Amino acid sequence: MRTKSAKDIGILQELGKRHAEIIAALTEAARPGVTTGELEVLACRLIADGGDEPAFKNYRPQGAPRAYPCALCVAPNDIVVHGIPTELRYTLKEGDILGLDIGIRRAGLVIDAGRTVPVGHIDTRAERLLAVTEEALRRGIAVARVGRYTGDIGYAIEEYVRSEGYGLVRELCGHGVGHAVHEEPQVPNFGSPGTGERLVAGMVLAIEPMVNEGKGAVVFERDGYTVRTKDGSRSAHFEHDIVVTDGAPLVLTARA
Repeated sequence: MRTKSAKDIGILQELGKRHAEIIAALTEAARPGVTTGELEVLACRLIADGGDEPAFKNYRPQGAPRAYPCALCVAPNDIVVHGIPTELRYTLKEGDILGLDIGIRRAGLVIDAGRTVPVGHIDTRAERLLAVTEEALRRGIAVARVGRYTGDIGYAIEEYVRSEGYGLVRELCGHGVGHAVHEEPQVPNFGSPGTGERLVAGMVLAIEPMVNEGKGAVVFERDGYTVRTKDGSRSAHFEHDIVVTDGAPLVLTARA
């Protein structure tokens, strides 16, 4: 369903605030010496503490060879998205960057968002990568208004990322969200103004640019989920869920 009721949006607002709290706690926990498996345990506990359910665990996207086994997706350094924390078994190091992505479910509704965070002190190139990717998300959100199109969102993201000299991942995209983890419409991070699906009030969209230090090309690992940069360069991912309104978009997953 492409639009959500006022009641649904109210629940999603509450769930989005809870999601932001969980991401903040995971960000604080992402320190040198901590393993991705430990972050998965923490994510499961934090989700359960709020009386919610992990939306990713046991979710099987269309075409996936198996259900996703965890509540959390992790993406250290050259992993773009969807690293499996219990199988990656990675120990965080000073200077890493780490993507954190979770989905939570309440009353049949789903929130899905994430961000890339520094582990300890990071170098200036990593700082710039994170800043550019977050700004790309902000620019995409800014044009998500009634009467615009998904292509307008993609165009705003692509033009900015290209102007900053980074590679843009094209194989993965944003999407509708709310009643399920993935809903129509797709929201690519590239496009042309006035193309794609027209935005109407009540749409809930996950907008999520994925930006690489090097080229935009990626490889898909044999585990069925992990996506890495093809050239081994670092990658960043920022994602918010928003509601399209008659005015400025309502960001559901921003930290208060």
